[in-house]
Amino acid sequence: MSPQIETVPPETAQRPPDAPDPSADAAAKQAADQGSVISVIVPIYNEEEVIPELYRRMVAVLDGIGQPWELVCVNDGSRDQSLSMLLDLREQDARVKIINFSRNFGHQIAITAGMDYALGDAIAIIDADLQDPPELIGDMFEKWREGYEVVYAVRAHRRGESRFKLWTASAFYRLLRRITDVEIPVNTGDFRLIDRQVLLTMRRLREKHRFMRGLSSWVGFRQTGIEYQRAERFAGDTKYPLSKMLRLTLDAITSFSYIPLRLSTYFGFFLAFVSLLGIVVTTVLRLSGNNAFFGQASTLVAVLFLGGIQLIFLGIIGEYLARIYDDVKARPLYVVSKVYGFSDPDDPPQP
Repeated sequence: MSPQIETVPPETAQRPPDAPDPSADAAAKQAADQGSVISVIVPIYNEEEVIPELYRRMVAVLDGIGQPWELVCVNDGSRDQSLSMLLDLREQDARVKIINFSRNFGHQIAITAGMDYALGDAIAIIDADLQDPPELIGDMFEKWREGYEVVYAVRAHRRGESRFKLWTASAFYRLLRRITDVEIPVNTGDFRLIDRQVLLTMRRLREKHRFMRGLSSWVGFRQTGIEYQRAERFAGDTKYPLSKMLRLTLDAITSFSYIPLRLSTYFGFFLAFVSLLGIVVTTVLRLSGNNAFFGQASTLVAVLFLGGIQLIFLGIIGEYLARIYDDVKARPLYVVSKVYGFSDPDDPPQP
């Protein structure tokens, strides 16, 4: 079977924001035909130690809700036995569905693929490491039945994380809240439940560098939060080391704020004002016979300082240009090698 490539049809890309999504009715009909009320999206990357316990707890929770459900596992290029374990689970339980990427595309892209394929009326997103308890999905579902369209989980306490991680996470959310016009709840991750209408809206947002929890806040709708105690990772190593956290931070800031670009303008005016004052002060001192500004040391320091500032802001501009360049190339967000459990594996759903 040839690889499937996610694409965005031209009519979707050009549709006005308030126009109806022509794929919505077809997706809803397909969901009704298959009887899925709840979809749970789980990105999987080298999680062979976690998968059995994840499945056990997920089945207990979803069966307890008493509604038809599907478990959409997105294998994000795992190099261990994750895919074969998922296939074994699918042989036992047809409600387990698998999207297998051709390579690793990243956590946020895996969530996007799960949302592109999910058929449920209520869609939950949860990581595989079991730091976020699957049992909370039942409470989220009840909030959804009350009429909330986005139910996000708020981390009241985080076990097993260093003070540095806690401090940087807190600083990141507060910084993002100050420099963006989108109110992203503090101490939240991707663990949330969304209504199908929200999902269909988010499918139309196809930027390459994605910050899904930010997009979930950006689309609006009626939202609420549920506090919970975040546990330690069940097994294995974290899939978000410092380098990936920094990359996610850059994606979040550049996706939702122009402040870094404006800072270059503000700082340029500030330095121009300081330089003007310096010219006046230096001229007055030289005319009065003061020799404080003779020599090259002060000139060298000023040139190095201004050069460093210029390079910093060139780097910031470069980050924005790189993201524009990636979007202009119009490559698909991901490539699917094979899907298991969906009706037309050779014809992936269109966003």
